[in-house]
Amino acid sequence: MPFTGRHSGIWGNRVTNGNLLPINRTLFSDEHEIFRQTVRRFMRDEVIPNLETWNRQGHPGREVWRAAGRQGLLCVTTPQEYGGGGVDRKFSAILIEEQQRANAAGPGFVMHSEIVAGYLTRFGTEEQKRKWLPAMAVGDVIGSLAMTEPRGGSDLRAIATRANRVGDEYVINGAKTFITNGFITDLIVVAAKTDKSDGSSGLSLILVEADRVGLKKSQPLEKVGQKAQDAAELFFDDVKVPKSNLLGDEGKGMHYLMAELAWERLMIAIRAVAGCEIALETTVDYTKSRVAFGQRLMDFQNTKFKLAECKTKTQIARVYIDHCIELAVEGALDPEAAAMAKWWCTELQNRLLDECVQLHGGYGYMLEYPVARAWADARAQMIYGGTNEIMKEIISRSF
Repeated sequence: MPFTGRHSGIWGNRVTNGNLLPINRTLFSDEHEIFRQTVRRFMRDEVIPNLETWNRQGHPGREVWRAAGRQGLLCVTTPQEYGGGGVDRKFSAILIEEQQRANAAGPGFVMHSEIVAGYLTRFGTEEQKRKWLPAMAVGDVIGSLAMTEPRGGSDLRAIATRANRVGDEYVINGAKTFITNGFITDLIVVAAKTDKSDGSSGLSLILVEADRVGLKKSQPLEKVGQKAQDAAELFFDDVKVPKSNLLGDEGKGMHYLMAELAWERLMIAIRAVAGCEIALETTVDYTKSRVAFGQRLMDFQNTKFKLAECKTKTQIARVYIDHCIELAVEGALDPEAAAMAKWWCTELQNRLLDECVQLHGGYGYMLEYPVARAWADARAQMIYGGTNEIMKEIISRSF
């Protein structure tokens, strides 16, 4: 497809076609590819037409969540007995890839379906699972995870939010920030200290309904990128919840968080590689159609060499990420492999997009061109899920 000019900051329905990056991806079955077509149509019909509105208002509309639920695109790995799809994580990878290829930073389906629903599935009581998961699967309830605090950053051991037991209730006080889905959330998994111990021994996970008295949400935070994805601050002022809202066992919150972090970090890497692929392919089209000094940009040696470097690095990253996806499906993905994937691929995405912006010239800095939006959106990938400096620390522990 030739480059046609303005794209309103959206890649459109463009996907990698196998010509630019001719790797034969062997991890997906015919069933997976049929699902990919369903996701692609959903992005085309329900997400892309609304992105500009969501970018302006700082959050997606609730209707897209219910639309996703009707098409079976929420909680796909949640067991069928709780309303989910009951499929493997390759389906989750497809959802992430197709949302990235639509250049859609929001809605926060991954946080909702893979992280919050994942905690409930793995650690929740039967009552909790039957109460919340079916509603999440149809999009009536939107989930979020509240870990990060204004003074804590990536250091979960510094969490100051407290949940004190008073009779049959927990009374929660504290503040959380940068909470994905925080503005529109209905159910929050809150990481809080349930005793006065230092470090991680007293950390617990507690389910908090967003309509609880004493819970306040900020307006969506004004971010540099990812404007279609809401992130908010949450404030807990004597918020009372029944002790039955405890997720898993008291004091084991850090263990539960660590159990899911490898998959969370791999999902960030999956998104990063998909972003590299579509940015590279679109930039190749642009350089073939754009003329400067009497010839196509693609005809300059510098352009060809830059794109050759980008293609090679993206191809190598793709092979590693597909390997990690297979490990995740088998339950064999370890923290070190996930940390390497998250660090390398998000760094690659940011460097590659910088090259792509440069090759677009002045147009690369205009938000009406998709590469500019992608460039701004990608920067946060090196921060959330644990900063890339933390990823290097995890990797270095193997020495």
